[in-house]
Amino acid sequence: MPSALFVLVLLAALCSLGCAMSQEEKHKLKTQVVEMFDHAYQNYMDHAYPADELMPLTCRGRVRGLEPSRGDVDDALGKFSLTLIDTLDTLVLLNKTTEFEAAVRRVLTDVRLDNDIVVSVFETNIRVLGGLLGGHSMAVMLKEEGQHMQWYRDELLHMAKDLGLRLLPAFNTSSGLPYPRVNLKYGVRGPETRTGTETDTCTACAGTIILEFAALSRFSGDPVFEMHARRALDFLWEKRQRNSNLVGTTINIHSGEWVRRDSGVGAGIDSYYEYLLKAYVLLGDDQFLQRFNIHYASIMKYISQPPLLLDVHIHKPLLPARTWMDSLLAFFPGLQVLKGDIRPAIETHEMLYQVTKKHNFLPEAFTTDFRVHWAQHPLRPEFAESTYFLYKATGDPYYLEAGRTILDNLNRFARVPCGFAAMKDVRTGSHEDRMDSFFLAEMFKYLFLLFADVEDLPFDVEDYVFTTEAHLLPLSLSTVALSLSSVPSNRTIPQTEEELDDSNFDWTCPNTRLLFPDPAFPRNLREPIRSVVDKSCPRPAPYREPGMGAPPLRAQDFMANNPEHLELLKRMGVSLIHLKDGRVQLVQHATQAVSPIAAEDGIRFMQEMMELSSQQQKEQLPPRAIQIVSHPFFGRVVLTAGPAQFGMDLSKSSTGVRGFVTVAEPYTGCSEITNSEYVRGHIALLQRGQCMFAEKARHIQKAGAIGGVVVDDNEGSSSDTAPLFQMAGDGRSTEDITLPLLFLFHKEGNILLEALKEYREVEVLLSDKARDRATIIKGKALPGSLIEGSADVVHEAEKDCRTEATTPTSFAPVGQSQSSTAETDKSEAVSSQESSDTSPAREVNPTASSDQAKDDSEKKAAPKNDADSNSQSVDEMLADWREDLEAFRQMEKDEL
Repeated sequence: MPSALFVLVLLAALCSLGCAMSQEEKHKLKTQVVEMFDHAYQNYMDHAYPADELMPLTCRGRVRGLEPSRGDVDDALGKFSLTLIDTLDTLVLLNKTTEFEAAVRRVLTDVRLDNDIVVSVFETNIRVLGGLLGGHSMAVMLKEEGQHMQWYRDELLHMAKDLGLRLLPAFNTSSGLPYPRVNLKYGVRGPETRTGTETDTCTACAGTIILEFAALSRFSGDPVFEMHARRALDFLWEKRQRNSNLVGTTINIHSGEWVRRDSGVGAGIDSYYEYLLKAYVLLGDDQFLQRFNIHYASIMKYISQPPLLLDVHIHKPLLPARTWMDSLLAFFPGLQVLKGDIRPAIETHEMLYQVTKKHNFLPEAFTTDFRVHWAQHPLRPEFAESTYFLYKATGDPYYLEAGRTILDNLNRFARVPCGFAAMKDVRTGSHEDRMDSFFLAEMFKYLFLLFADVEDLPFDVEDYVFTTEAHLLPLSLSTVALSLSSVPSNRTIPQTEEELDDSNFDWTCPNTRLLFPDPAFPRNLREPIRSVVDKSCPRPAPYREPGMGAPPLRAQDFMANNPEHLELLKRMGVSLIHLKDGRVQLVQHATQAVSPIAAEDGIRFMQEMMELSSQQQKEQLPPRAIQIVSHPFFGRVVLTAGPAQFGMDLSKSSTGVRGFVTVAEPYTGCSEITNSEYVRGHIALLQRGQCMFAEKARHIQKAGAIGGVVVDDNEGSSSDTAPLFQMAGDGRSTEDITLPLLFLFHKEGNILLEALKEYREVEVLLSDKARDRATIIKGKALPGSLIEGSADVVHEAEKDCRTEATTPTSFAPVGQSQSSTAETDKSEAVSSQESSDTSPAREVNPTASSDQAKDDSEKKAAPKNDADSNSQSVDEMLADWREDLEAFRQMEKDEL
């Protein structure tokens, strides 16, 4: 028995070191990838084509000009069936040759490239031009095999050249850097074509051209495209900061001056570095490798702080530019694999994997202690990309498990009846009505390659290089002779001897199949990273200046509605200003204090207030969800809600609180509830203002309510734009409050009020995360557990790692300045605090929110019965939801 037990323990230990995934399991996951691709692609073709993108929540296509503008995001849309073109070579890789042939015919028949529309040069190049070239590469390959595409006569290449010529006017600048936008029909002519007025572009926008343009030149024999791409890269290289050898994020396309001088490997710069290395791989030009290696050495010296990658200033590279990272840097471990620098790739990837486990997806941005900074996730593929390349490099089955995590999270949290929906907020599971084309172009390529065996692939991927959009360009292009003698060079400064010294460069890419004979090596690198992420969010001890006595008023005791406290502030030179959004701002002028000692007390008070606000930031609770579950919503509407620091902790409830909503009378909830017969057993709706949140909770609890929702009275406020709001107590014990109380901004609250007005009986679920909507739509009872990923990590982490995205303040150390400011609220508590760059300054702005401190003149005594004039009607909102519901029902019929 002991020996058998020893064998079992030994086997368990060996598996924890990395058990190989069975072929059966890999095959199952590969099949699942294909099924998921079919679900996304077929819904695009059924509900969106020929539109550029699918709107998966409303089951329709996104047509630019017909949908509300999303700003720069819409510059990727050109009315050229973007998703179909972006997906062409994915179809071939996934062995969908028949579908590929049909898709090519559709592109040739339906797509026009001469639309009078302004598009992003960068996005159109990597998605459309890259998609056409990748499709052409696949068509040629299939034709040569003799079974498919025998009718093909380079039509996609002709379209690609037509598009390339339409992009060329953007390069007509003195520097050679392209304008960021171009009109497909009229080029760049000035304001009349809505182009030519920009002065700035991002480094990646100008430096991510060479692969597509060089491939187009070599496929077509016309050198003009590669010529312009090389000229732009030459200019960026010349404008690098010579001491740090780093480039900034944004550059003036006319003067070459850096507009934004922060430098990293994420948004704005990422694919510039990628294309320098891949241009060497594709074209065989040593100059690109030389430049990449010089940049890479500086990245590893200044930006890389394993496992973190933090932006720095190009002129002062030892000075951090920000304390958060964006999700686009997740591509970098994959690039490091291509470079052959595997150790930091493993470390950074592990950090990203642990962040993914905490939040189910990589948030658009997250802090150095791994809290959410920007909560969106538009289904980006960069983490899957790096996972695939690390698996190729190490053969470690650990990365297969990471891929499984990606698949599971996509299916559990992003899958909807009409495709896959981007995450509006990874904390609550709410969705955004978008499915970007790169999801089909990249995500499914890398996931399929991760789980596929060599015999599953229709061609050898080693013969191709992946563009930043994962389009496939053949390495054979390096053998195509092309005369570039007419290229106007930007190289006005000769290379230094250091740049020409071959000893500075690694001239070969590694054989990734032989890198790690010892499978324990990558695991040994990962373990410390996992422990760092798990133990993140330290709470520093409050700072107290040595030798200083306690000020007459402590920050933790301050109440914004206490006249004695206000008088003490005045004596210290601190004045209080009420803001329109309910917060109060503290401003300290040392010269207005009654004495030098009082002025010092005021400075220390401001410092304490800053520390207190910072502590509150770290103690913030995660957001909650209010899900409308009654007919006709069936759980499809999820509202992001702010939590309370008192009452029921929804994160500890396996069921949440479900009930019908009713408006309390009085609406403010600041006195005894007069309609208790309607409130009893219901969830009470209340308006913010006139009294403390805890007082509102006590009144509705006394009336028999099972929960409460406080709606912001600041018109126009929204969780889309405002930091998360967190309700605190009233300065005394709140243990008597047992019901849950949540906070909705005005926009989200208005949705609930409009639904109540329209349907009278509206049932909601108060919980910490959204529930599985399919069970609600089918009319089944709600499951007992909430949708959660990595529950063993998430709960514990989120209790301490409060979401930084929600804190509207920037802090700086308090010096012996004559003036400092602070925004705070000790009367009613804590508004989330927005992280921003920190640097020494003469002003301090700790912020928190005030409810009680509102001026009496702004008090509102009754709920609004009429809908807000700008609010969207429920009929309009429900039109989309009904379409979604009908699509789901149709899907059920198809399954049956």
